[in-house]
Amino acid sequence: MTLSHFVSRGTVLCLLLFGAGCSTFSGSDGGSVPVEKEPEYTTVTPPTAPQPSARTAYQPLLDKAAQATARGDYGQAMALLERAQRIDPDSAEIYLSMAKAHQASGDMAQSRATAERGLLYCNGSDQCAALRVYTR
Repeated sequence: MTLSHFVSRGTVLCLLLFGAGCSTFSGSDGGSVPVEKEPEYTTVTPPTAPQPSARTAYQPLLDKAAQATARGDYGQAMALLERAQRIDPDSAEIYLSMAKAHQASGDMAQSRATAERGLLYCNGSDQCAALRVYTR
């Protein structure tokens, strides 16, 4: 055997021992070393602001429409009520205000038709009774 043969065998032996030494490790108590767990990530959703109800959005329009009706500006009143109706098309309260404005302007047929439509959306006996007044 030649010297290069011993060197190559020695190199291979050293590499094997080095690799074997790196592959296992035991703690001071003879047990295995604890492995750190991956941190658990949770999704945090930011709090959302409370959404205003449709009623709070259209109520100022109803108030302005009532003022316009009181001063005889029926065109302005109807324009405001139509805006309110676009916000909440299923509101019996808006239909009631529209029926009142039509009646105040002298258009009884439109007042009756509007009140009848509003009856489809009323949800309380007082509201329904107020709409029925305009259907007669």
